[in-house]
Amino acid sequence: MKSETRVAVIGGGVVGASVLYHLTKAGWKDVLLIERAELTSGSTWHAAGGMHTVNGDPNVAKLQQYTIELYKEIEQISGQSCGVHITGGLMLAGTRERLDWLKMAKARGRYLGMDLEIISVDEAARLFPLLDKKHFKGAMYDPIEGHVDPYGVTHAYAKSAQLGGAEIVRHTRVTDLKARSDGSWDVITDHGNVHAEYVVNAAGLWAREVGRMVGIELPILAMEHQYLITGDMPELVGKKEQLHAIDFEGELYIRQERGGMLLGTYEKAGVPWSPAETPWDFGQDLLANDLERIAPSLEVAFEHFPALGNAGIRKVVNGPFTFAPDGNPLVGPVKGLKNFWVACGVMAGFSQGGGVGLALSRWLVDGDPGADIWGMDVARYGDWTTLAYTNAKVRENYSRRFSIRFPNEELEAGRPLRTTPIYERLRAANAVFGDYCGLEHSLWFAPTAQSAKDEFSFHRSNDFPHIAAECDAVKNSVGLLEISNYGKFEVKGPGAADWLSKVMSNRVPAVGRIALTPMLNERGKLIGDFTMCRVAPEHFLLIGTYAAETYYLRWFERHLPGSGVSIRPCAMEYAGLSIAGPNSRALLQELVRDDLSTAAFPFLSFKRMEIGMVPGYVGRVSFTGELGFEIWVSTDYQRALYDLLVSAGRKHGLRPFGSRALNCMRVEKSFGTWTREYRPIYGPFEAGLGRFVDFKKEKFIGRAAAMEESQGGGALRLLTFKLETADADALGDEPIWHDGKVAGWVTSGAFGHRVNHSLALGYVPAAIAGATSGFEIEIIGERHHAQPLSEAAYDAKGSRMRA
Repeated sequence: MKSETRVAVIGGGVVGASVLYHLTKAGWKDVLLIERAELTSGSTWHAAGGMHTVNGDPNVAKLQQYTIELYKEIEQISGQSCGVHITGGLMLAGTRERLDWLKMAKARGRYLGMDLEIISVDEAARLFPLLDKKHFKGAMYDPIEGHVDPYGVTHAYAKSAQLGGAEIVRHTRVTDLKARSDGSWDVITDHGNVHAEYVVNAAGLWAREVGRMVGIELPILAMEHQYLITGDMPELVGKKEQLHAIDFEGELYIRQERGGMLLGTYEKAGVPWSPAETPWDFGQDLLANDLERIAPSLEVAFEHFPALGNAGIRKVVNGPFTFAPDGNPLVGPVKGLKNFWVACGVMAGFSQGGGVGLALSRWLVDGDPGADIWGMDVARYGDWTTLAYTNAKVRENYSRRFSIRFPNEELEAGRPLRTTPIYERLRAANAVFGDYCGLEHSLWFAPTAQSAKDEFSFHRSNDFPHIAAECDAVKNSVGLLEISNYGKFEVKGPGAADWLSKVMSNRVPAVGRIALTPMLNERGKLIGDFTMCRVAPEHFLLIGTYAAETYYLRWFERHLPGSGVSIRPCAMEYAGLSIAGPNSRALLQELVRDDLSTAAFPFLSFKRMEIGMVPGYVGRVSFTGELGFEIWVSTDYQRALYDLLVSAGRKHGLRPFGSRALNCMRVEKSFGTWTREYRPIYGPFEAGLGRFVDFKKEKFIGRAAAMEESQGGGALRLLTFKLETADADALGDEPIWHDGKVAGWVTSGAFGHRVNHSLALGYVPAAIAGATSGFEIEIIGERHHAQPLSEAAYDAKGSRMRA
């Protein structure tokens, strides 16, 4: 083993081998993979090897498409067969709701270039004659599904990497990692040490243990997973290889394996494996069979696919593989650790492994993953993902692997974990809560405790009239919303203003003022959207998306000067309440000595005030589009502030409202939000944020690229559409049609209760953005007329929030 290397990749499964290959492909030849046993040891070797392109996150789906297309390339380079079987696949719907879900999945696939087809039960039975038609309502056919040989794929990556200059060391266990002052690493092994500029933790089952070597607890857990292979079946003799099929209601996947069928299940009673620590001596081993645990699923399989009941069982495989709490991979640089990267939790390695390797290698080599991989970014998790929390959420995710997640469905495992001081107050007001970064927040308010629950649906549900009433209160009197789940950073120091001017695209506000500003990367793409509040000459409060706190902090730390600026996340130190509506000023004026008139406290003002006995910050800004104020107090004062506002607000018609009403109102105002309208694939002018880019500043990150975009306008445009719908609204990721062709995609949708119309925001090519007709948006398989609006649907001039 060499003593020096640029990158040390720890782990020789399919993910580590893919990362190694992609690094050499990107031009980094001095790279080393260290494997404790043989390549594929751990989870890779016993995987069923299934692959598919469909994913709930379109950006992850693109990487899955790339992975499948990559197999030809690495076969040609390495001479190693990947054992690719492109059989095509069926996703079988046993309920009307599942068929709706498949229609939505097909619609997402349209703008990704996927050739998906909704077919009848009769057609499904023709393609997959083992099924009993009476259990199904329909299916979706995907021609690009199948399975591969896990050994072949991993060795094809490995050989391709070696031909590209990489070194692979087997039977060598990493025992420790020591950081040097320059950010490089001493990788300590049982066969000597190697000094590496970068370390990539792709250790699979042992990724958690490798993380602990550097003081972090990665949110991953291994689950026991079983599949069986039947005896030879006469029904398969002389027939074309059977398709890969998923039976959602049966929680089953099934494909042909030689003369029999491979049948796997994600059973409800899933069992974690080694939940606290993975044994280092576990290698190419299997776990004891536990067919009794999956017996209910097998009974369904024999009912849905009767021929299986007579086939007998040739082999049972029970092996562990890892999940993150949401089932997506963990990829990227780890906050607070220089040059330490992760690529783990990839439970669908043969669908996603190539995409993970591509994204990480681009990120490492070029400083950018080259795609929007927020759904896989390790930064989406924070300190709340403890070992026990991860255990609860992974078990839930495993048990729901093939379950429908409705748009208004909140999952219950690990809750409530984090609450604010007014949680019980909101609960007493019949709040229905959601989980955001482990923090409880109110979604909507029911009239009684008994009715305070969601009825899950892809259509308008039981919350609809109550959200309408909340929006009406904000429009005509005053509403109260908790906003503690916003992200917050304090920036201080003599260099704070100059630094913020560099990392934000808008001008830095004067003391007592607020600036709304995008944050751009070097390519001029959106990586953040902030409210920048100036408390004092050297003191700022940044407010943004809480889920992206670690993502932002990683960027901030990368660009901090050596001295003169300090930045710290403080989301849970400041709790927030927003009041919005025409009566909000009168309400707050009763409680403060400061003059809140527009002349004295105009729109985008920010000031420290005393609200009754409570000290806090008050900003004149509101995401609702109405006259409004955001109030930030240290957490110990929030309960007193809430009680004060509720008491004083009674005569002003105060009503609590939740995040679903807020979403309706921000869509009416054409206000975008991070992870939907604002993502690293869009530029500020495409997203309609050009007015917040201040080119009078000579220097800020992304300036040159943003200037180029401003001159050409960019390739895309964010539009607002008014839809003609009956009982369902756009949610996001639906295709936008123009003149009979898919032209774009929806980013957000909602019913606008203040304008009494269904609305959607979405991107289309700039060339057709000026068209006034010919648009349709596909919702649950049906295309609806969509009228593009030239301005926001509600109060386009913004006079109400500036009143």
